[in-house]
Amino acid sequence: MEREKIKIVNTWGLIETEQACLDGSIFIATGAERLYMEDVSLAGTKITNANLSNLEIDGAQLGGAYFHNIGIPREGDFHYNPDTAGKPVRFEHCELVQSSFTKCDLRKVEIHECKLEGMRINGILVEDLLNAYAKLQVKNEE
Repeated sequence: MEREKIKIVNTWGLIETEQACLDGSIFIATGAERLYMEDVSLAGTKITNANLSNLEIDGAQLGGAYFHNIGIPREGDFHYNPDTAGKPVRFEHCELVQSSFTKCDLRKVEIHECKLEGMRINGILVEDLLNAYAKLQVKNEE
């Protein structure tokens, strides 16, 4: 089925879609703040050089997702916003089984009430690290 191509240039407006197919659409230098998407498929979508401050993703399937070159903009960066500068990124109720983090800045990261079985940091089981720490604490209390 051939689809109609709709081109929108230098326009400020609202687009409302329902039961629409926008597969293959391209957005370049486009403001799209405060979008609301529900029951959508974004499989295969690539977002490059974007300001995603205060982005909230809820109930998403991320199998095979690839996040890279992600950061919180500092003053002087193109996407710097003083209202969101330094606000931490939060992950809650996420399944990240067999995920990997490589060359990431994880300073001051806090992990609470998480399953850590099989988790390794630089090849060392976190469970072993925690057990060794617990033994050291007991030894220091004696």
